[in-house]
Amino acid sequence: MAPNVQVLPWGTAVAVGGPAVALGGLSLLFLKAFADDQRRKSSSNLPLVPEVPGLPLIGNLLQLKEKKPHRTFARWAETYGPIYSIQTGANKIVVLNSNDVAKEAMVTRYSSISTRKLSKALTILTAGKNIIAMSDYDEFYKTAKKHILISTLGTHAQRRHRAHRDALTENICNELHASLNENPLEAVNFRDIYLPELFRLGLKEVLGEDVESIYVEEFGTTFSKEELLKVLVHDLMVGAIEVDWRDFFPFLSWIPNKSFEDKIHQMDLRRGAATKALIKQQRKHFKPGQEINCYLDSLLSDEKAFTEEQIMMLIWEGIIETSDTTLVTAEWAMYELAKDPAKQDRLFREIKNVCGPNKVTEENMCKLPYLSAIFHETLRRHSPVPVVPLRYVHEDTVIGGYHIPAGTEIAINLYGCNMDKERWENPEQWIPERFLDGMHDYMELHKTTAFGGGKRVCAGALQAMLIACITIARLVQEFEWRLADGEEENVDIVGLTNLKLHPLRAIIKPRT
Repeated sequence: MAPNVQVLPWGTAVAVGGPAVALGGLSLLFLKAFADDQRRKSSSNLPLVPEVPGLPLIGNLLQLKEKKPHRTFARWAETYGPIYSIQTGANKIVVLNSNDVAKEAMVTRYSSISTRKLSKALTILTAGKNIIAMSDYDEFYKTAKKHILISTLGTHAQRRHRAHRDALTENICNELHASLNENPLEAVNFRDIYLPELFRLGLKEVLGEDVESIYVEEFGTTFSKEELLKVLVHDLMVGAIEVDWRDFFPFLSWIPNKSFEDKIHQMDLRRGAATKALIKQQRKHFKPGQEINCYLDSLLSDEKAFTEEQIMMLIWEGIIETSDTTLVTAEWAMYELAKDPAKQDRLFREIKNVCGPNKVTEENMCKLPYLSAIFHETLRRHSPVPVVPLRYVHEDTVIGGYHIPAGTEIAINLYGCNMDKERWENPEQWIPERFLDGMHDYMELHKTTAFGGGKRVCAGALQAMLIACITIARLVQEFEWRLADGEEENVDIVGLTNLKLHPLRAIIKPRT
């Protein structure tokens, strides 16, 4: 994402440090670019990665000003191929846009590019990579992932948390029925109902119980559940995609960016205070050697493996990850089904044929191939994470037949992989039927690259599938859905994510 073009760092450098500093920075940038180019040319006989032409000094930043880089990356792939390089200020980034080169990077060449490269915002909000999703592949990552799989996301843990997922779907359906009774002709806001229930599920799985409110000592006040949702989820989803122009010009990182720093640090302060208060309350119930019932229990049982800050960050990650990815998938799936009555009716008939008058359950999912196809097509067309967080090449490697020198950054454009016309017919269209062609096992989780691959495959893939699929199935089984007036055009997304900018609004009617 490009910085605001009215706040170019050169002007700032001149204002703060004078012409000598600015010119010195430019000279260093030129020398670094020249040295890198010479090293690349002399270190390998392999061809160089194609480059997208840009401007001196700022590279391709202005070409990324629409703030949806995954779409720009996919367009460039049509011209430059599935692998090419761009320049964002002082940073050289190689962008991967097809399943083949993405899998090569994530699996075959993983040892060369296992280091995460985080923005300043993410560095602060992850306390320096102290969450699983953003950490390097090290002992912290392995130990933390082991705990979240055992306590929360693994197959056995998911069986243990089944009652929580059942309660989620019942609560959502009950709230929708209540909304219809009060205002039968008014459109429902899907996100207003779904997100709080996902948050409730996250609290149960991570802390062991739902929390209606918590006293936060640092602020001397009690946070309600709505305030906790804002502080732990809403604000951080916005903060994670904030861009600091200094990310593109690291040699100027000494220049203050007060508005950015104040905004991110305030989010971090509120999130930290709320999370500490939740942990403090739940610690009172924990006894060493007791049965593990939630993620926090598991972390506390191995407390010497983590610092207090790491436990706090991991607990927060468990809560927000339950709320974020699943929301994106379910909301887009319901949008597409409400837009297409024929596909919605096909799913309803499949559920009715399998379940009859009974409520659809997770046990029925293996007999519902069209439901599975809807889930995977939604992941393909509306990938919750369009671009994998940047990775850093720490030793020379080869991807797609090209030499990739150490020091390069790697961006895996999952959106581009899923829009690849060589692999997908009519990729811009939402067509669940493409996954019923006999070439896919409909219970296979990894039909697309949405959950990553290799050693860093998403730990929450199974839970995401279970929650999203049972939600979609129950909502279609109990209600007829159609988009509210003007809703079909509301397809804008939030910045670097695929979260709908405007929450889904739909007219629903109980099925008879």
